[in-house]
Amino acid sequence: MSNEVDPFGKRPNEAGAKLDAGKIYGGLLDDFSLALMAVAEVGTFGANKYSRGGWQSVPDGAQRYRDAMWRHLLKERHESVDGDSGLMHMAHRAWNALAELELVIRESKQ
Repeated sequence: MSNEVDPFGKRPNEAGAKLDAGKIYGGLLDDFSLALMAVAEVGTFGANKYSRGGWQSVPDGAQRYRDAMWRHLLKERHESVDGDSGLMHMAHRAWNALAELELVIRESKQ
């Protein structure tokens, strides 16, 4: 039995029903479209430099991405753009933070 309900009280099989009451608002990420594009540029740079999705197999990845995030944070105090990629250190920080978070969450679900 499902706890999903329509926020307007419609029954599941009723026309126009959408059982999304209480679910997260994924569309809120659109509020960060410029920032997410910058992070996607970092991911694209990394995929072209290494391999697409290869970051998921890096040994001790969570720690190494945390260290990389800190490297970009420290370099950002002296320069805004990464010399290797030409992209903002802040975007690299965000990408590394997301990579660490993703790996930690995946590990916690095993």
